[in-house]
Amino acid sequence: MLPAPVLEKAQKEMLDWQGLGTSVMEVSHRGKEFIALADKAERDLRSLLNISDSYKVLFMHGGGRGQFAAVPQNLTTQGDRAAFVDTGVWSKKAVEEANRFIGADVVASSYQDQSGLWHVPQDKVVEVASSARYLHYCPNETIEGLEFNFVPKASNNAPVIADMSSTILSRPIQVDDFGIIYAGAQKNIGPSGLAVAIVREDLLGQARKDTPAILNYSLTDEFDSMYNTPPTYSWYLAGLVFEWLLEQGGLSAVEKINQHKAECLYQCIDNSDFFNSQVAQDSRSWMNVPFQLGDSSLDALFLSEAEKQGLRALKGHRIVGGMRASIYNAMPLSGVKTLIEFMNEFERTRG
Repeated sequence: MLPAPVLEKAQKEMLDWQGLGTSVMEVSHRGKEFIALADKAERDLRSLLNISDSYKVLFMHGGGRGQFAAVPQNLTTQGDRAAFVDTGVWSKKAVEEANRFIGADVVASSYQDQSGLWHVPQDKVVEVASSARYLHYCPNETIEGLEFNFVPKASNNAPVIADMSSTILSRPIQVDDFGIIYAGAQKNIGPSGLAVAIVREDLLGQARKDTPAILNYSLTDEFDSMYNTPPTYSWYLAGLVFEWLLEQGGLSAVEKINQHKAECLYQCIDNSDFFNSQVAQDSRSWMNVPFQLGDSSLDALFLSEAEKQGLRALKGHRIVGGMRASIYNAMPLSGVKTLIEFMNEFERTRG
């Protein structure tokens, strides 16, 4: 979801942005109006995440998948190795892409306990080879619904790289814990087509000579994220989302809402004999809540009846099956409560 006030403002400005008589999509990205928009978006994001001047904020192409390649291309040379934590589908895809350029070593993985519940690795310090150039992990896996409640460190003090595509802006974080944070936009930042990379300044200037220009962090920084025409409308909408988050009281206020939404939904699941979660409580995602019905033969009926109630996109990924409720920032508490009411009624009549 995108916040309704953001969509309403975008709708209002679609044909006449800032009194120019044109859409924001039609103006030059190098014109003073769009440059002012870009500058404000960066300032607002820095304010939301309390990003210090020792980090560069880059607005880039390619989404999260583009960053799977950008990180090794910007931080390593041929023959280097890096360490990866594997907690699900997106971690695996990051490893797969990195292996095109470096040796990607999986040094820790999610696991099931004796009761069949899934956990993220619990070691606060991850053992990596002394030569590992960085430690990469995905703080929140959307498909499996696994989330870290801490930031792992590398035993050799290598930079920690985080794919925060599905959890960024859901709560305050300590940016200084990371070498690079990157995120595809289409969860909590805005629409697809944009990626944000927050890069510690000392990690710039290390890109391979054959790194594509649009993935080169130093070039992107040098040209203020406009080395070539950026995804201007996605950038514009992201800026509106940043404004909306600040209006909500910033990430401390957003954190309380997100935690409450997740707690309400997990409580419904845990108190039920009909629904169940396969994720241990210490590893549960606030953003993505997978759950299963006690009788999987009722899955199709559950989805069909949910859609009649306006509850969409609840089908779980084919890898894990069941259901999945994604409750990103823009999903209001009322939406979660509506889902819970439907689940309770479905259990009463079908369970």
